[in-house]
Amino acid sequence: MRVILAEDSTLLREGLARLLAEEGHEVVASVGDAEALLKAVAAFRPDVVVTDVRMPPTHTDEGLKAALEIRRSLPDVAVLVLSQYVEQRYAADLLGEHAGGVGYLLKDRVMQVEEFLDALRRVGAGGAAFDPEVVRRLLARTEHPLDVLTEREREVLARMAEGHTNNAIAAKLHVSRSAVEKHANSIFDKLGLSDVDGYSRRVLAILRYLRS
Repeated sequence: MRVILAEDSTLLREGLARLLAEEGHEVVASVGDAEALLKAVAAFRPDVVVTDVRMPPTHTDEGLKAALEIRRSLPDVAVLVLSQYVEQRYAADLLGEHAGGVGYLLKDRVMQVEEFLDALRRVGAGGAAFDPEVVRRLLARTEHPLDVLTEREREVLARMAEGHTNNAIAAKLHVSRSAVEKHANSIFDKLGLSDVDGYSRRVLAILRYLRS
């Protein structure tokens, strides 16, 4: 994949660039601030952008705002956000109306190389990859809607929000794929999404919880 890196820490940025190159990806640009990121995306149109949340000049949310702008203007460009913290409001906004090709990982997860590379592959392929802690924090904002779900259904929904397929969820929860499909259908029924046409019920279920 063609990747742009945006990270103000030179050490981390260069380390990620070397890792991605060793894995066969092409790092077409490596920048240290959000303004440079937007210019690089416009110039190179990468497959994936990997960006930090907090970058110069204020080190608050420049990277995440740039990610949101990229998602709005170039939805074909996948975005994987890295952060030290869970920015709950922006993490939900990042999903927007298109939950594919987006991810949000805590930086601790980057140190687990295989998990980071797996997340990058999923996002680049049009899937989603959300850190389990990010999902837990976001779902915690929606206690009332979650009351209608069983504990197992919550587990399935959490795995969906992390971007896992039904097969992957079945493997992680040690159940059959048919059991996961049954739980998913129950979730859709309880959220009133069974008769929705023209939209992904899976995406709508995740959005309803992350954005409420």
